[in-house]
Amino acid sequence: MKFVVIIGATAVGKMTVGQELQKITGLRLFHNHMTIDMVSNFFDYGSPEGKRLVGLFRQEIFEAVAKSDLPGMIFTYMWAFDLQSDWDYIEGIADLYRENGAEIYYVELIADRDVRWERNKTPNRMENKPTKRDLEFSQMLFTNTEAKYRLVSHEGEISFENYLRIDNTHLAPDGVAQQIKEHFNL
Repeated sequence: MKFVVIIGATAVGKMTVGQELQKITGLRLFHNHMTIDMVSNFFDYGSPEGKRLVGLFRQEIFEAVAKSDLPGMIFTYMWAFDLQSDWDYIEGIADLYRENGAEIYYVELIADRDVRWERNKTPNRMENKPTKRDLEFSQMLFTNTEAKYRLVSHEGEISFENYLRIDNTHLAPDGVAQQIKEHFNL
């Protein structure tokens, strides 16, 4: 079992790279909006009930996959490095997979803000993330999240054994996925 966590700021390409990585590895993609968008039909993700439900659904999926005979999972997450709760969350998920014999891999994607601003409007993003279709709200959320949290790690801050940082500003998603596959021998 392999568990790949793709982290990065808003619209850096986590889901798109995850989609390409799924194609070439057979690992299942669980992008963060799969639960956010489902719950948002009932409760805003920022609300206590929205966050609780997203957390419950994710935990159930993580546990079921970790105990399954699937080859593994790719999970995307926007990690606020200035929040201890995000560090704890990622470590808790990794521990669950480790306890079930999985190998854990971390990929941090970084890209220029202007490029991410444009990626926030791509057809693939709109198709796969219904809550991003209101572009005015999505762009406002992009700006507010950038202002509120530190979404890029400091050099050397992540000391995990299987960690790879890729600047994908000028790279195609399939090339980034291939780089991840080869680096970790997935």
